[in-house]
Amino acid sequence: SLHLLFLLFFVFSVDLCCICTPSRPEVPVEMEALAPHPVYFSRTFYGIMFDAGSTGTRIHIYKFIQKDPVELPVLDNEMYHAVKPGLSAYADMPEVGGETIRQLLKVAKKTIPKEQWIQTPVVLKATAGLRLLPQEKAKTLLNEVKEIFDDSPFFVPNNSVTIMNGNNEGTITFLCLTYLRHLYAKTRKTIGILDLGGGSTQITFLPRLKKTVLTAPPDYIAKINMFNGTFELYTHSYLGNGLIAARLATLGALGADGLDWKVFRSSCLPKKFREDWSFGGLTYKVSGIPDGYKLCYQEIMQVVKGIVHQPFEVKGSSIFYAFSYYYDRAVESGLIDGSRGGTVEVRDFKKRAKEVCNKMTKYRPISPFLCMDMTYITCLLKEGFGFKDSTVLQLTKKVNNVETSWALGAIFDHFHNLNIH
Repeated sequence: SLHLLFLLFFVFSVDLCCICTPSRPEVPVEMEALAPHPVYFSRTFYGIMFDAGSTGTRIHIYKFIQKDPVELPVLDNEMYHAVKPGLSAYADMPEVGGETIRQLLKVAKKTIPKEQWIQTPVVLKATAGLRLLPQEKAKTLLNEVKEIFDDSPFFVPNNSVTIMNGNNEGTITFLCLTYLRHLYAKTRKTIGILDLGGGSTQITFLPRLKKTVLTAPPDYIAKINMFNGTFELYTHSYLGNGLIAARLATLGALGADGLDWKVFRSSCLPKKFREDWSFGGLTYKVSGIPDGYKLCYQEIMQVVKGIVHQPFEVKGSSIFYAFSYYYDRAVESGLIDGSRGGTVEVRDFKKRAKEVCNKMTKYRPISPFLCMDMTYITCLLKEGFGFKDSTVLQLTKKVNNVETSWALGAIFDHFHNLNIH
């Protein structure tokens, strides 16, 4: 039930280390704490959350309904729309990047009744794409978005346009997932999430063993005060280890600034493959020198080795939910059904990566990068995080018919002041 999720956000003060405390936004009267209402009380309100990722900008438009003054509101509907590329691709053209925001705001205007515009908060949180940009360029893009928000008919809270701390992504997504699935009551196994974006990757879980906490770097542990007790959460975001950023590292193109004259080659790409490939506003010439899975794995090992901390507990019995590119590449490679998702083991990614890399010509129409991506996922899971071949991964986009992401928790924060820091 979504009531459990909202109860968490509404009642508990969550104290997460390594995450900055936003000042409380000026919230319209309609969204303040509930006051007495007539017996036939009912209200509907909306929230708009922009997810400015490294590969695209997405708008989530949430519709909430509250039918009883003593009950918490429930999510009635979510409208989702996305555009590509992401804002970071417009680092040198902020006005053009701003135009993509204007186009998405038109979707909001069509979705939300006009009389609700003035009290509907609009918020944008940028993730790894803007974190990877030079600070001044990122700031210019965010200022452009803020001006567009200010010109819109929607309510603009304080700190409405920000770059989100990477650990916040994993933490809020974890809380949404845990309470949607009632996982505390169902199992004593390690429950966690893995999220693989374009620019960064996150791991978050609730440790069951004290050794996991004691052996982790101090800034990987977040303390959460709830249920009259304190829980310690293992959470970290690895900037530069997202799927698309990993392609650059594998090709040896990090820091190359898209040199026109240099061709970046990899054994993870198909034979005779040669194309211009763009990421982060830069274009690179890439080419394939294929030699199968083994050499590709060795290339990617150099990208992963020694960078990712291996939590003690994940070597044991565990269940992890995997999102974003984990899901997308599993669908593209035929591991799971795209409409239903599915359950796989880490060894399934490894087996399918071998098949794709040894038959690159067959899989090239799907994506010339599929071998590289599947091998990176395999290497990240095994050599990076240290998961066993038998570790179970639940691949899904929705839980209880609700898309599980940080966006829902983030917009609810603007209604009820999560007090995250």
